[in-house]
Formats: sequence, C-alpha cells, structure tokens
Amino acid sequence: MQRLALIALAGLTVALQAQDICHRPSPGGAVPEPPDLRSRAGQLIVDLRIHNFVNTNGSVGYCYTTPDGKVAPTLRLNPGDLLILNLKNDLTAPGPAAHHHTGADSNASGDPCLSGAMTAASTNLHFHGLTIPPVCHQDEVLNTSVQPGDKPFQYRFRIPQDEPPGLYWYHPHIHGFSKVQVLGGASGALIVEGIERATKEVAGLRERVLVIRDQDLLNPDAPPSKSEPVIPKMLLDQDGDAANNGTGFGRPAKDLSINYVPVPYPDYPPALIEIKPEERQLWRIVNASAITYLNLEILFNRAPQQLGLVALDGVPLNQNGKIEDSVSWQSHLGVPPGGRVEFILKGPAPGVTGLLVTKSVDTGPGGENDPNRAIATITASASAPEFSKLSDSPEPLSASGVPWLGDVAPVRTRRLYFSEKPVDPEKPNGAMEFFITVNGETPVAFDPKSGLPNIIAKQGTVEDWIIENRSNELHAFHIHQLHFLLLDYLGRRVNEPFLRDTVNVPYYNGRSLEYPSVKLRMDFRDPNTVGTFVFHCHLLEHEDGGMMGLIRVEPSASPISNVSTLSK
Repeated sequence: MQRLALIALAGLTVALQAQDICHRPSPGGAVPEPPDLRSRAGQLIVDLRIHNFVNTNGSVGYCYTTPDGKVAPTLRLNPGDLLILNLKNDLTAPGPAAHHHTGADSNASGDPCLSGAMTAASTNLHFHGLTIPPVCHQDEVLNTSVQPGDKPFQYRFRIPQDEPPGLYWYHPHIHGFSKVQVLGGASGALIVEGIERATKEVAGLRERVLVIRDQDLLNPDAPPSKSEPVIPKMLLDQDGDAANNGTGFGRPAKDLSINYVPVPYPDYPPALIEIKPEERQLWRIVNASAITYLNLEILFNRAPQQLGLVALDGVPLNQNGKIEDSVSWQSHLGVPPGGRVEFILKGPAPGVTGLLVTKSVDTGPGGENDPNRAIATITASASAPEFSKLSDSPEPLSASGVPWLGDVAPVRTRRLYFSEKPVDPEKPNGAMEFFITVNGETPVAFDPKSGLPNIIAKQGTVEDWIIENRSNELHAFHIHQLHFLLLDYLGRRVNEPFLRDTVNVPYYNGRSLEYPSVKLRMDFRDPNTVGTFVFHCHLLEHEDGGMMGLIRVEPSASPISNVSTLSK
C-alpha cells in the first residue's frame, strides 16, 4: 500500500509539473508567436517531450516542450534539410488500454516500431502534409507507438528537395486517442522555408504563425451571451457536444484558442494581435482543431477585408506548372480541421478597429455547432512587436519538371463514401460508428489489427477518386503522404489549379436524388508514396471511431491486383 501511495504521489507531482510547463495564457491576452527552431548547416536536431495535465474544468491538456522550456515550437527547415526529432513520452495517469494491434498490452520486443499499442498513454507523431515515406522513424502511424517507459524515440528524415515551401504541422496519431491528445493541445507548426521564392508578392513581408486549436468548453454551463438572439433549445450530440442548430449562434461544441490564448464561450473575449499601421504581413494559419471547422474573416470597422491567399495546405497556389505569381483575393477562407491557409493581410490604419472572426459553418443536422465568434482583435500600433521576416531578394524557385497533376490522365476512377450508424439501433442518438468505404464493399469500422489495405495503387500513376457523403453531417477527407487536386464539387466542375491535402465533403440532406460528392485527382507519382498509409475523416472523433481506411502503394515495377475500380 505504501508503494502504491508513493507511485500515486509521484504521478501527481509529474502532473503538476506538466501543468506548470504547459502554461496556458489567460483569455484576452496578447497572442504570442510560437518559438522558432531553425535548421542550421542542413539539419535541425530537436528534443521534444509530450506532457499531460488536468485543467480546472476537468479536461486533460497536452503539450510538447523542449529541454529549455519552449512550448509547441515551430520547426523551420529548408528543402533537403535533415530533421532529427527525439520524442520522449512523459504522459501520466493513462486510462484503460484499447485498440491493440497485437491484442497484447505491451510489445514483447520493446521496439516502438512494432508495438501497435494504442492506449491513453501511447503517443507518436504524424507530420501532416509532408511527402515523406510511411515507414517507422519517418511518418508511420499504424504500428509506431511510444510508451511512457520508453527511451526517447527518434524520428529522422530529410525534407524532400521538391517539397513545396509552405505551412505544415505535427501532431499525435494514435488510433482511438488522436482526438483527446490533439484537443488537449498536442500540436505545432512546421514550415518548409522558401515561400517567397515561389511567390514574390510575399518577399520582405513579416510573418505571423497562428495555430488555432479547439478545446473543451471552459464554461460549459454558462447561458448564452445576452447579446445573442434567442435560439432554439440546445441539443447535444452523442459525445455531449452542442449539436448544430442552424442559426449561427448558441453554445459551440468546443472553445477555440489562438496560440493557446483561449477565447471562451459565452462572451468570446478576443485575444489581442498588434500590427504596425497598414503594414502588409503574411499570416500562416493552421486549423489544429480536433473537430472544429473555421470560416475565417477579417473585419475593419465591421467591413470584410480582402485576403490575398498565396498557399493552401502547404502548397503555393502557383505550383501548377506556371511560373507567374498567383495571389487569390478572398473575403473569407474556409479551413477544415487539419487545413492551413497562408495569406497577405494589410493592417488597419490608426484608430480603425480590426477583428479576426470565424463565421458560422453549417455542419449538418448530425454535426456539431460551429457558430459565429470572435477570435482576436487586430490593433494598429507603432510599437507592435516585430517577428520573422521573409527574404527581400529571394532567388526564384526553379520550375518543376513534373507535369501538372491536372494534365495527367488517371489510370482509373474509384468511388468511396462516408457513412454512419448508431452502435445501438434502439438508441439513434447514442454512440455512433463511422465508416469510409470503397463502393461495392460492406461498411466496416477501421480495424488496426487487420493490416489489409482497402485500396491498392501503383507508384507512378494518378487516379480519380469520387468521395460521397451518405451521412447527415459534414466530413473532412484527408490522406497522408500526398496532395490532391479538387476537380468537381457537388457534381460541378471547379476551376482550382492548386493542391490540397484536406477537403470538405458536404452532408446529405435526406432529400436529394444524389449523394453530395467531391472528385479528386490523387497523385501517386512520388516514390515517397510507396508503402501502406491511411486516409480518413479529419474530425478526429470520427477517425477514432472507425472512419479510416488503408491504402498500399506498390512500387511501379510490381504487378497490381485486387483493385476495386469504377470505369470512367
């Protein structure tokens, strides 16, 4: 008994230390810039520890720290640089074990590459958006699992020479526990340098890195703000989150934070961003939310401002075989969970009130409530802090010798679809199972023990995928290791000559004769796509609940078989 008491006391001590290490700012504070870790002489060596702690509202918080106390650093590398990242798992007070690949509670060999253990105390890393091989020590998430007792686990890979310069991010990807760790704050930005080489419009601009995260409500029992209109009675979904009410108001499913500064319901006290009067900046925003969609807008004196979008999901808009610059001026930017946007903004003049907001997103009758809310005030100040600045005179990026994805004929077309069903048919509003299914097959929740691919493709080819949504809530399709081109949206051809790695698939309203769908051109030409990796909904409670599939990309010289196809 005495030994158990000592262990419990040690765990409490570590948890309290983690709470101090993972310090969270107060609402309404200035938005700090994440600390930068930059590569030198062609490499970046990083030691990261992941911690967890219990918040005042009972939820569990998570963060990554460096030995000198930096929290969630931005990793900055150039194409060709070597990243050596040593990850130490300092998670405490695990919940019950679940979702083991091997059916055992631990890996007898002690090798984290073969562990497959997926528990509340397990962790690993996914480098979202990077085109690096899906193998252990690089970007493999199916079997790689680091436990609290393990020595630091080393991730070691080079940024490909042809990796587009832009904004990426890192986060844990333990099946069954991705949501809780990301929702708790385990995430950080990763930048492949050189966007000014691709788009000269941003040369010489100062940049802001803004990581927007969601988190459990700090004030879950508070009534709505008196400034909001009266709304229908609040309903909860199967996870206890506020369900979409279709009004744009009411209690949100989750609170938001910006660089960890919380913006809590019901009054949404905005964080503070200072910028020099009328200064042009490059803002690089990650939606590191577990379940929250963003629809970003910047208002000056309540008037929407034009935002010069230059990159989406880490890829400059002009990476389409053309050499001219490309800036797309938009009044608002939709960003699904996992998505990134990089845009030019001109700051307000002195005395002008600026506001960064997210407008309501219609997630469907079965979705969570993502209402209108403020995120940050934008204030013109001559003494505003000065952050990282892009090169004034960059050497232009060489044109790619690879044909533009939109000009390459696909070898086949596949159909997949999102669907859901109650775990207990007698309780339609209870816990749900989530599926992503190849057309013609029976919906089955993702089984981490299976290892059998749902799709087999060949390196060197491109394919068209039509993805339907047969559920009544919005889903966000994401695939590891590659980017894709959006061809059709709701059955209509779109003119989007740029790439994504995450895209919304609209919900089914129960009345239309056809299911909503998107058509994507998938790019398997890069040799780094060879291997087995995942595609899934990036609402992480859906991914954890089974809405994930496996694809195996075989070397170009290998024969291919057992492929489900649909002729064009």
